[in-house]
Amino acid sequence: MQIEDVYRIALEAFTDALDQKLTTPETDVTIAPKFNHGTVILKPRDSSMQSKEIDIEVFFKKIIGIRNNLRVLEQKINTSKLEEGEKIELQGYITRSYGSLTTFNVLFQDNDDKFVGMKVE
Repeated sequence: MQIEDVYRIALEAFTDALDQKLTTPETDVTIAPKFNHGTVILKPRDSSMQSKEIDIEVFFKKIIGIRNNLRVLEQKINTSKLEEGEKIELQGYITRSYGSLTTFNVLFQDNDDKFVGMKVE
């Protein structure tokens, strides 16, 4: 199997994952109480430009959506007909994606809901 085939299959799996309903209802994940009714403010360095404010609950739901789509993608890769080495390679990308999202762990009320990236030893 060529690397192009691996990327095509991964893209198809990711597209399918985006099209599916979330496997975990959003109501099962709770935002930390200190952020309830908060706002995310994206402020440009250039003060002449307008800032963007986003309701934190909306932002949080988008983070949960990303997490759930990564989980679906992970399931699809694990059940695919890819060779084991290719599955491991794609799993690595997913794990690193989780690691990149650990910045947002502060938003989660429960530790079990937080992102966990690759453990470095």
